[in-house]
Amino acid sequence: MDTEEVVVPRVEHPLYERPEQTSPSIQQPTGPAPQPASPAPAPAPEPAAEARTTPSAEPGADDKAEEREPYRARRRQSQRSASEEFQPAFSPPARPARAKGAAATAPGTRPTADSLDPVSLLRGRRNAPAGGWRKIVYKASAGLIKPGESPEVRRRRELVTRARTPVATGHHRVAVLSLKGGVGKTTTTVGLGATLASVRGDRVIAVDANPDRGTLSDKVELETSATVRDLLNERQQIKRYVDIRAFTSQAPSRLEILASDRDPSVSEAFSSGDYQAVAQVLENFYSICITDCGTGLLHSAMSGVLGLADQLVLVSSPSVDGARAASATLDWLEAHDYADLVKAATVVLCSVRPRSKSTVDLDKLESHFAARCRAVIRVPYDPHLEEGAEIDLDRLQPATRQAYLLLAASVGDGFGGVRL
Repeated sequence: MDTEEVVVPRVEHPLYERPEQTSPSIQQPTGPAPQPASPAPAPAPEPAAEARTTPSAEPGADDKAEEREPYRARRRQSQRSASEEFQPAFSPPARPARAKGAAATAPGTRPTADSLDPVSLLRGRRNAPAGGWRKIVYKASAGLIKPGESPEVRRRRELVTRARTPVATGHHRVAVLSLKGGVGKTTTTVGLGATLASVRGDRVIAVDANPDRGTLSDKVELETSATVRDLLNERQQIKRYVDIRAFTSQAPSRLEILASDRDPSVSEAFSSGDYQAVAQVLENFYSICITDCGTGLLHSAMSGVLGLADQLVLVSSPSVDGARAASATLDWLEAHDYADLVKAATVVLCSVRPRSKSTVDLDKLESHFAARCRAVIRVPYDPHLEEGAEIDLDRLQPATRQAYLLLAASVGDGFGGVRL
């Protein structure tokens, strides 16, 4: 059989006409073929690591490089220490030390706006005595003699500063409780809350968590008949502060009160779950929540109160049975895993008469609670508090107002975020 010779035609393709050396990018000619150029000298070999990150020589490669950044490995953050773990997420910047008056300006330096402060410009405005013989001497000398402030004034300023301690966690819950009734628990709640609200700029609310009918609403003039049960039923509708104000009453001191049920026909007790639901709503609108607990430790709402409390205020009377009941309360708390709250608690001895015929050793009683808790405050007897009606701070005796300010300062020491 005759075989025919198969002739394979030559395929014309630009690749077959190019030299063996290839360029980094291959493009098909669209116009007339360019004149062959003299071969360029071979570039020096680059390191392999740099070759992977060298941008392409194609047109528009610079734009692509700008659009897609090379991957960079994230730095591993160092582990935070235990002291930094409990620090608040935001801390205000520290104020620089400001020079007082033009005398503090160094010679040869240019004065700034910080040198124009009230101390140097307003003569006699600062350190003016508020009363007593110091004020008489100050006015008699037309302000030329400044005896300075009394120790009482400086002490009050220190207590106010402690009471104004910012709430580091955003919301702080204080539980006021007692095992024995009739010792001034509700009165202490209002006195503490009114003092904090009057010296602070944020919102303070007192909640009546008594499972039965509480008496917290009797201590202020009511602005609404709504109760904590109404707020609990309408909590899904509360979105703003003006919504929650429909359920609270505000005293002249700016303290707000959330009253308990006053209807005797109500048979449903305020439970632990109810308190937790109410507390979840209040923490969005108030910085401090003071809870007036019911008498005893085993009622329905107490477990919810103690589970959320940041600080305790234990109220007792200066008597043998009242002191033993208060000490038994501390024993119960320590036996039920609340020892940290006991150590940071403040004990209040109410209605201490200065010239009482009682033979109870108050100093020994105070030392007993001071060994177990953080602070002990004596609130003296006050005729205005004995009335059992609405409490007005302006009608209290100076010693009683000073005692409540000392209580507010002691409670304010716990606002820093770390239990003392």
